[in-house]
Amino acid sequence: EILEGLKRCSSFINILLLVVNFNLSLPYVLKKCSVRYEENPSADMALDCANRKIENVPKDIPKDAVSLNLNNNWMQKINGGDFSGMSKLRILDLTSNQIAQVDEGSFIDLMFLQTLCMGNNKLNVLMSNMFQGLSNLTVLFLNNNGIQVIHATAFQFLTSLQTLDLGNNRLRQITDIQPILQLPQITMLGLKCNSFTSFETKDLLLNQSSNLQELDISGDSLTIFSISTPVFPYLQKIEISMCFCYKDLQWEIPDKQFLRNISYLYLGRSILSFEGITKVLESLDSLHHLRLEALKMHVYEGLLFTICKIPTLRKLDLFNSHIKNLPVKLALCSQLTALDVRKSDHLRSLNVCDNQLKQVPHDARSLCSLEILNLNYNYILELTCEDFENTTQLRELYLKRNRISQVDYCVFLNLESLKLLDLSFNQLITFENNIFLPQLEILNINHNEIAFLEILDFLGFQSLKQLDLGTTFFDGMTQRSFHKVNKQENNISSRDRIWELKLLENLTIELNPRNLFSSLQTNYSRDIVVFKSMKRYTAICNFFCFPHQLADIHRSMTYLENFTVVNVFTEAPSIDMFWFNPDLKSVTFIETDFSEAGPELFLPIPNLHSLELSKCNISSLDFLVKANLTALRFLKLTDNELSVINDTVFKSFPSLTYLDLDNNPFTCNCSNARFIQWVKNNKQTQVVNAHQYKCSSSVDKGESLLLEYDVHLCWDDGRFFYFISSTCLVVLTLLTSFIYNFLWWHLTYTFHLFLAYFYDSQRRKKEVLHRFDAFVSYNVHDEGWVYREMLPVLEGQQGWRLCLHHRDFQPGKPIIENITDAIYGSRKTICVISRSYLQSEWCSREIQMASFRLFDEKKDVLVLLFLENIPARHLSPYYRMRKLVKKRTYLSWPQVAQHPEVFWQNVQRALQTGGALTENTDL
Repeated sequence: EILEGLKRCSSFINILLLVVNFNLSLPYVLKKCSVRYEENPSADMALDCANRKIENVPKDIPKDAVSLNLNNNWMQKINGGDFSGMSKLRILDLTSNQIAQVDEGSFIDLMFLQTLCMGNNKLNVLMSNMFQGLSNLTVLFLNNNGIQVIHATAFQFLTSLQTLDLGNNRLRQITDIQPILQLPQITMLGLKCNSFTSFETKDLLLNQSSNLQELDISGDSLTIFSISTPVFPYLQKIEISMCFCYKDLQWEIPDKQFLRNISYLYLGRSILSFEGITKVLESLDSLHHLRLEALKMHVYEGLLFTICKIPTLRKLDLFNSHIKNLPVKLALCSQLTALDVRKSDHLRSLNVCDNQLKQVPHDARSLCSLEILNLNYNYILELTCEDFENTTQLRELYLKRNRISQVDYCVFLNLESLKLLDLSFNQLITFENNIFLPQLEILNINHNEIAFLEILDFLGFQSLKQLDLGTTFFDGMTQRSFHKVNKQENNISSRDRIWELKLLENLTIELNPRNLFSSLQTNYSRDIVVFKSMKRYTAICNFFCFPHQLADIHRSMTYLENFTVVNVFTEAPSIDMFWFNPDLKSVTFIETDFSEAGPELFLPIPNLHSLELSKCNISSLDFLVKANLTALRFLKLTDNELSVINDTVFKSFPSLTYLDLDNNPFTCNCSNARFIQWVKNNKQTQVVNAHQYKCSSSVDKGESLLLEYDVHLCWDDGRFFYFISSTCLVVLTLLTSFIYNFLWWHLTYTFHLFLAYFYDSQRRKKEVLHRFDAFVSYNVHDEGWVYREMLPVLEGQQGWRLCLHHRDFQPGKPIIENITDAIYGSRKTICVISRSYLQSEWCSREIQMASFRLFDEKKDVLVLLFLENIPARHLSPYYRMRKLVKKRTYLSWPQVAQHPEVFWQNVQRALQTGGALTENTDL
């Protein structure tokens, strides 16, 4: 019974989870949690962190989670910031840990939390501010903690609390629960199996009554139950029982008005004597539901007279009685509408589950109003034609786990209103195909010993929506017959008959072959059955199955949405398998060899949302790349042979949000480096439990985890260095070739400008005086004109000191230094320009340095003499020359050849000019 509270919490959370839809997407991979997958995701997120050996609340939990399950871990303490920022959380399960301490304010950010489960921990004391911030909490489970002390203000913040379970703790005084009863919304309080010796309302110091409606005060130490003050005016449900021991309880209710609203009473384990129970029952005027558990059979029979006198009673439960025969006295309880073991003339529900009945109760034949009959878990050997002869209103019949070996057609002959029939886990050898149940919607005959079934056996159930069957050999329609329906309807033979189960939506077939029916022959082409309404199809094969048994039955299921097969195919099915099922959204293959599969199988189902290929011997995912699974959201590939995964495969699944690759033999080396990075960094797909994936082999030969492998080693090894080196060498070679062919002139020019700048700086520091009036820069082809025309005039007549390279350059000195000394050792530089000059490498260097000096000193140090008429457009390749011509004064010899005295006067004037720069002029 200690686990009962835990089960209640788990069940409560499961119910809530049905209401809440959860988001699949997660911006990163979680180390110790996973996101619950739902077929219809929404903006909400539910995290499952149960059974992970977690010692502290994980730090990587998303702040927008709505549900968080940390059940069954190793946490010992809840720290102040563990749930910081999780304002959207509505369900928190901390059950079955070792929590002994909760820091003050730990839940302060959980202002929208509605359900908190902390059962089965080690909370001995509930402190004053333990639940601060939980103003919207409605359900709180603290059962099985060993709680001894509750601070007077421990529950002061729980203003919305409705359900509180404090069962299986060590509370001793009834006054301990006084702060709880003062909560304005409290309606259910569980105090089962504490250490109360008495429960007396006179000990409660309440100024006003409580809103409590349900109270469980069961316990081995309890000796007195007394309600002597009107503190529970709304109380409707009382549960009192012994946890382990058996003793009499003193029941004291002096005023019947104190229990005027009690509609449910549970008394168990002989907590009251026969007289005591009788006295209690006589004091309840509004009792609607009575549950008595584990009482002696003679006590039951003795109480029947009192029970049947309660006019308001409608439901009676007699649990753990192990009844073998029904007492006739129950016929007196005509007011009952539901009975867990007994019967009544007006009974609508009869539950005789888990007893020792060897046949259907004889008295049940007269229950004309019976609608639900539960005979599960008994020893019934056979069903007779008289068993349900008069129960014509029966809608649900449960016969699970009995010993029935045969069912004749007459057994259900009068059950025309039956909608549910469960004959699973019996010993049926055959199933009559002439049974007619026109209203039957759910039929389960799985886990029997039926040797042979064919779909024609169920044509008598035209209202059938769900069929769950098990057999050794199943005869469905063949591919040949199906093609007659879909492709050659006009040519169907007169021997062929087409049947249809129009409403069947859910079909489960489980094959349990024990013998190989190699000689079994069936007529496949005579009868054809189609399933146009089928939505969910499941086929399970245990041991060995014939390949043709289940291969084609799904082909007529035009609107099929969910397809599951387990161990049905020995190899990947043919590519035309889903040609006729375009609406498939979920496909599952388990224990099918997909080692040679191709993408063609999935091309006809582009709307597929969920795909599971577990235990399918898959070693590569390349076959899924071209499968056109653009809508796929869920992919499960557990228990395969995947050792290396190419992360580019997942680019083929743009909608994928949930990926499960558990139990694959991953290799921990650089071949998986990119996949590891993808798992850690991708912003869409959650790789479930990725941090727990183990390596089958690793570089250190020890057991390790896939995501713990250091991928940086893959970038630091020799291969990567060689790659970088060779890449740099190739790039350098290409760059050098480009520079040599296209930028050599620019680099050379830059180099000489640098030398000129360096020389000019040195010269300024030394304050070198000018040795010459002008340095003459000319080409050797123009040397005759220089000696014949220039020197006689400038040196002979005008007296200028000129520097000529063949005459004044210092022998043995580098040419470039001689040029630099000549330019900076002269006041001016005269450039004798001709076409030959422009083509000379050394002449171009001379004018480059002279032009740099011009711009550096901002003085008129450059004189241009053109011996030929050269158009400006011809100077384009010599961009420096063209630029100077546009900005500087130059002299043209051809224009004044007839009057040379004017030309030389202009040259003399240019040599005499100081530092002022002149405008552009042709002379």
